[in-house]
Amino acid sequence: MRGREDVLRTCVTLLLASLACTTNKIVPTADSHSAADHATPFPSTTIAPAPQTQGLPPDAAGALARLNSSPRHGEWVTIHLGPGDSLRAWVVYPQRSTKAPVIVVVHEVYGLSSWIRSVADQLAADGFIAIALDLLTMKNLPDGPDSILAPLAVAAVRTLDPARVQRHLDGVAQYGMSLPAAQKRFGIVGFCWGGGVSFAHAVHNPYLGASVVYYGMSPATTDLASVRAPVLGLYGGNDARVDATIPPADSALRALGRTYEHFIYPGAGQGFLREQTGMDGANLAAARAAWPATVRWFRKYLES
Repeated sequence: MRGREDVLRTCVTLLLASLACTTNKIVPTADSHSAADHATPFPSTTIAPAPQTQGLPPDAAGALARLNSSPRHGEWVTIHLGPGDSLRAWVVYPQRSTKAPVIVVVHEVYGLSSWIRSVADQLAADGFIAIALDLLTMKNLPDGPDSILAPLAVAAVRTLDPARVQRHLDGVAQYGMSLPAAQKRFGIVGFCWGGGVSFAHAVHNPYLGASVVYYGMSPATTDLASVRAPVLGLYGGNDARVDATIPPADSALRALGRTYEHFIYPGAGQGFLREQTGMDGANLAAARAAWPATVRWFRKYLES
C-alpha cells in the first residue's frame, strides 16, 4: 500500500509542475475546444469551507460533509453503453412523490470528485434526478482522495475523444429517462471543461431540454445552427479567455432565433461555485446569484 501511495504522490508532483496554473488564472491553449488546459488547481483540503448558504451546493472544502449529512438517496451505478463500454455514475433522487426531470452533471477536469457529487445532491434537493457521470471510467484511474487523483484526472481528460464523450452523454440521458421515477425530459449542466461539454451537447443532441454552462468555452459559431435547447451561460468576470467566446455565440444564436441567456459576475473567477471563498467575496456573490438562476432555468424548460 505504501508503494502505491508513493507512486501516486510522485505522479501528482510531476503533473502539478507541468500544469503551472495559478488560482482563477487561465493557461493558453492551441485548441479553444480543449478547456482542460485552463482549469484552476484543485483546492487544498486544508482550506476552511465557505459558510453554507441554504439552497446552494457547498464549496469543494464542504463537499464531503454535505454528502455525509444528506437525507437524500444517492447510489453508485454502472451504465452499460455497449460492448466493452461502461460508465459509473452517482445518481441522487429527489424527495418528491411525482416523476422528476433528469439532469446530467458533467464534471470538471478533476473527474467525478466529491464536489461534483455534492452538486448532484443539491440538484436532487431542488427536485431533479441528478446523474453525475464519470467520463474517465474506462481510463482505469486508481481509487484515492480527490486531492491525489485530481492531477491524474487532468491528464486523462486530455485524452478523451469529444465525439465519444457526446455519445456517452446520450446514453446516460437515455438511462436516466428510463428510470421509473423519471420524466422523459432531461437537461445538462457542466463546470469549466464540463461547461464547454454541456454547451457542445446542445449542438449535438436535438432532444436536449435545457443546458446550463458554468464558465465553459462556447462552441464555434459555425456549429451553432443545430442548437435547439435553451442555453444559460454563467461566467466569472475575471475569466477573460472564456468570456471572449460569449459575444460570438450570443450574436450567432440570436441571429438563429435561439434562446441563449448569459450572466457575467463582476470580479468572480473561473470555478466560482467550487471556490466560494475566493476573489474577495466575488465568488460567493456569483454563486448566490448563479445557482438560483440554474434552478429556475431547469424548472422553466423541463417542468413547464
